[in-house]
Amino acid sequence: INCKLSLNIENTTMLTIEKLKLKIDNNSRLLGLDIGSKRIGISICDDKRTIATPLKTLNFTNLNELIIKLKIIISENNIKALIIGYPLNMDGSLGKSAQSINDKSKAIEKAIDVPVSLWDERLSTVGAFNISSQLDINVTKRTKNIDEKAATFILQGAIDYLNN
Repeated sequence: INCKLSLNIENTTMLTIEKLKLKIDNNSRLLGLDIGSKRIGISICDDKRTIATPLKTLNFTNLNELIIKLKIIISENNIKALIIGYPLNMDGSLGKSAQSINDKSKAIEKAIDVPVSLWDERLSTVGAFNISSQLDINVTKRTKNIDEKAATFILQGAIDYLNN
């Protein structure tokens, strides 16, 4: 599922994906985040920005701890921007989850030195689960690391968009 969608992000300084494209060069490593209430899936792309791969899953305890861990990952991997999955409702409206992600994303953006952009994550977990299904992976293994797989799905969609 390739979602070419320009999100209308109000009351934020976060970059739209279009503005992010102008701000980073073609050889920029990006980090993808699937932020849940209990776990954060993290994915990373290669420096040519062609393929996203799962990196790790963090247990979410609090925002400050997450920011510290993100700063380490950003530094260790020469990350130039963060792509955070934005959980819109299927009709495109903002729900409770989207507001929570918006708040967390703003806090992350203020604390780190790389641009942050939100990417429509509708169906990312479903997509990650279905890809695992097509690879004939059993259900128990499919749900393992689903957060970082969803982050990979989010980041791949964003880098495909950025590369076009």
